[in-house]
Amino acid sequence: MADSGKDQKYDVVLLGGGTGGYVAAIRAKQLGFNVAVIEELILGGTCLHRGCIPTKAMLKSASVLDEAKRAAEFGVNVGEISFDYSVALKRSLDVVESQFRGLTYLFDKKHKIPVFMGRGKLLDKHTVEVTPKEGGDPFRITGDKIIINTGSRPRPIKGIEFDGKRVFNSDHAVVLEEMPKRVIVRGGGATGIEWASIYHRYGAKVTLVGNVVPNEDKDIRAQVERSLRRQKMDVIQGARPTADDIEVTSKGVKMRAVDNRGKEHTIEADALFVAIGRQGNIENIGLEEVGVKTERDIIPVDDMMRTNIDGIYAIGDVNGQQMLAHTAQHQGIVAAEHIAGLNPEPIDILNSPSCTYCDPEIGSVGLTEDQARELGYEVKIGTFPMRPNAKATIEGLTEGMTKLVVDADTDDVLGVHIVGAHATELISEAALGRFLNMSVQELGWTVHPHPTVAEVIGEAAHDALGHAIHI
Repeated sequence: MADSGKDQKYDVVLLGGGTGGYVAAIRAKQLGFNVAVIEELILGGTCLHRGCIPTKAMLKSASVLDEAKRAAEFGVNVGEISFDYSVALKRSLDVVESQFRGLTYLFDKKHKIPVFMGRGKLLDKHTVEVTPKEGGDPFRITGDKIIINTGSRPRPIKGIEFDGKRVFNSDHAVVLEEMPKRVIVRGGGATGIEWASIYHRYGAKVTLVGNVVPNEDKDIRAQVERSLRRQKMDVIQGARPTADDIEVTSKGVKMRAVDNRGKEHTIEADALFVAIGRQGNIENIGLEEVGVKTERDIIPVDDMMRTNIDGIYAIGDVNGQQMLAHTAQHQGIVAAEHIAGLNPEPIDILNSPSCTYCDPEIGSVGLTEDQARELGYEVKIGTFPMRPNAKATIEGLTEGMTKLVVDADTDDVLGVHIVGAHATELISEAALGRFLNMSVQELGWTVHPHPTVAEVIGEAAHDALGHAIHI
């Protein structure tokens, strides 16, 4: 990390070194710019340290536990099975540390990009004041261009404060040393359902409160809810409890929740995990003083990631376009290349896939059926279940389906939605197809190797064309 100093001048200054920020910094350096990063907490941001990476490592441990429990189905006798949460946690933290070492190598050794540890605040469109993390006098860094990448944080239930133990969020969960034996997960989006899946498979008593994957296609939502109920997870669908419905004591949490059928439930648990969304980190970084426009808790940008102030860009969660790490990475590349005077391809959020790593996994890209109809499309649907797929049967993972949403007039594929084994890997094919404006015929003509789970995509295309093969 860099030493502090005064009046240091750079071509590009990154205010924040999260997923989008570190990618933007590396790309800008590759393009010949003198680059610096100001980071308040730790290089790598939420995804590496408190989000994607540690969560997926914990999910992998859950997956291995599931496989061990089912080993006898495959002729493997493993004896008595036990689970050690502390070992799973340590492995997760080790994975994070390994990835962090790789990132610091890229910055310190390969690209030699200085990172100033401290809180940055814009003084004008070219100047950032840095208050060092370890103390000392503030100093200033100037840059011809500024890229804001301050990220987001978990949104609390209004009136209920996080204490990191009884009421906690995803930041706390990845370092929580003891797993709650009974936990209420408030929120059924990606974060909520992933941690509900982790805790449930680890053996905790989980109650999921809220709409299950509300942003997914209606048929995917229904499939996921059925899967959760088959796993014997308690789901209170549609409930939206407020602070008045929640009692937090030194011993646990009690919640009153009314589901979408009007039935009232009372849940008692050791802890409440809140996953009702995230809010952009826009406070106290000088936006008002410089005149950078904000809306609610985000910084709106154009398709080149420019804010309303010339020379200032905003990427990642803080611009609110799509709060996903891979989107932030591409936004970082777009911003750096635009600064360099290149002509980067704008990001179409409809072509940026969404992945949820619960059990079963979800991968989706493009429009849902309801969205397509609301936009006035005449649609036709192609579906194919996982169960007839040979590779899914071989792996013993036959739960789920693939759904295509197709423009009935042009045969363009408007959306692809997958729930089931390897969905988060399979969706990349659909994302490429969307980017290339594929037709459903082209998807059906694409040769998918056999036996692979990927065949379900081609099979769904055949179904949309009216001649499903294996059902």
